[in-house]
Amino acid sequence: MQEFNSINEILDFAIQNEQNAVDFYNELAEIARSEDMKSIFSQFAREEMGHKAKLLKIKEEGIMTIITEKVLDLKISDFVVRTEAKENMSYEEALVLAMKREKAAFRLYSKLSEKMDNAELRSIFESLALEESRHKLRFEVEYDEYVLREN
Repeated sequence: MQEFNSINEILDFAIQNEQNAVDFYNELAEIARSEDMKSIFSQFAREEMGHKAKLLKIKEEGIMTIITEKVLDLKISDFVVRTEAKENMSYEEALVLAMKREKAAFRLYSKLSEKMDNAELRSIFESLALEESRHKLRFEVEYDEYVLREN
């Protein structure tokens, strides 16, 4: 894992990570074959932009409302094969890719929270991990409803 020398470096890293997620979901929305897929991925791009805005606000003002709750983990993403973004992806492939990406973001923010000595920063990264776990759960539920039940 990258070493950070300041809170600003950590926040810059997290902000860039969220921008990468925005770009990722916008790309999936562009190559989606159905309007439903376009809508879902565009919605997630907007949500990731919201995460980026929270991080920018923390950096600029040093404030954030901390959310603490547990999110159910169906662990479906633990049992599917990793796939890469490509044109003409099936809905199943796009959902798998999105689940994996959200799981990676969750792990990143969880690891960052573990590395924080500052309780406030630890809470910030725990909150971001929680939001990413919610996203993964939404994709897992979608996968369960539209892929597993159809097969």
